[in-house]
Formats: sequence, C-alpha cells, structure tokens
Amino acid sequence: MSTRLLDIIIKALPNIVLAGITVTIPLTLISFAIGMILAIIVAVVRVLKIRVLSEIFRFYVWVFRGTPLLVQLFIIFYGLPGVGLNIPALPSAIIAFSLNVGAYASETIRGAIISVPRSQTEGAIACGLTSWQAIYHIVLPQAIKACIPALFNTFISLVKDTSLAANITITEMFMKTQRIVATTYEPLALYIEVALIYLLFSTGLTYLQKYAEKKLSYNSKNAQIA
Repeated sequence: MSTRLLDIIIKALPNIVLAGITVTIPLTLISFAIGMILAIIVAVVRVLKIRVLSEIFRFYVWVFRGTPLLVQLFIIFYGLPGVGLNIPALPSAIIAFSLNVGAYASETIRGAIISVPRSQTEGAIACGLTSWQAIYHIVLPQAIKACIPALFNTFISLVKDTSLAANITITEMFMKTQRIVATTYEPLALYIEVALIYLLFSTGLTYLQKYAEKKLSYNSKNAQIA
C-alpha cells in the first residue's frame, strides 16, 4: 500500500464515521421507532380482523414487502413531486424506511401474537377486559418479547439499508464515501473502508442482540422459578 493511499484512508475515516454518527444512526433510529409503532398497530388490527382497516393494512403490507426499498425511495422522493407533493430528502427517507420496516415487522409481530395461546386472551376477556385491553396488557408484551431476535435482525438490516439514501442526495456514510472517491480516485480502498465500518456497526449490534437474548432468557427462567 502506497503512502498516498494510506493517507487517504486515514483522512477519510473520521469523515465517514462522522456521517455515520450524525446521519446514518439517527436516520436508522427514527425510522425504526416509527416503523415499530406502525408495525404494532398493523399487527394488532389484522389479528383482531377489524373490517376495512384490516384489508387496507393487508394491502399495505403486500405492497411494501413485494417491492424493492430503492423503488419505494424513488417513488416518494422523485415520483411524488409529479403530483404536487414535494418532500425533502431526509423526510422522504424516513417515510420510506419507516413504511418498509413497518410492513416487515408487522408480520413478525402478528406471528408472535398468534403464537400466544388463545386461552390467555379468552381468560382476560372473561375477567372483564376488552379485546384491545387483553391484547395490550396480556398478549402484546409476550409477543414483543418473543420476536425481539427477529426485530433486532430487522434493525441491523435497516442500518445497512440506509446506504440507499445516498440515491436521494442524503449525505450518510456511503454518500460521504462517494464524494471522497470523486476527489481522490481511489474507489476500491475507500469502498472497502466504508464496508468495514458498516460491518463494525452490524457486529456491535449483533453482540447487543445476543446480550438482550441472554438477559431475556435469564429473566424468563427466574420468572418460572418464582
């Protein structure tokens, strides 16, 4: 490796990491939080089979799980201005990522809700709770706990998917790398560098996932003993 190339890699590192801290991570956290709220609402409505709304949500899940995330980004940012809806780049990315996460996570949560024995819901209703209250107080906490590993995987995937936001002019880690490449003409080294940074982020989250799973497993065992 030449001295010039090493110097480029070293100088690029803080710029790429800064873009990750100031754009990639906030974009991921905000989109995931909104997506999770949407996912829970969609999952509960579909489990309770509320008329009309349930069918609307079924259609939403079908569309967003069946089309590429990049296409969804382009429709929101580049397509909607054609009908008079001009949404800035960052809100467009948040909308697209949130809707995408909501569609996938809702199926995960819906499956977890269905896996909770129906007798628990029936027992809660027999004790005077409404269907909504039974879902909220009894079923949903168990379902969320059961699907935490899968939701962690969704979150890790979202961290990597945020690189697609570069296509709608958001200066996250990948866009920052592209701009450095444009001035240094060292694509191979710099793209490997940003790939390694994404890998480090994902690896850190994977260890956090394992810790959360162990903690949940430990708490479950203690609860059973008690």
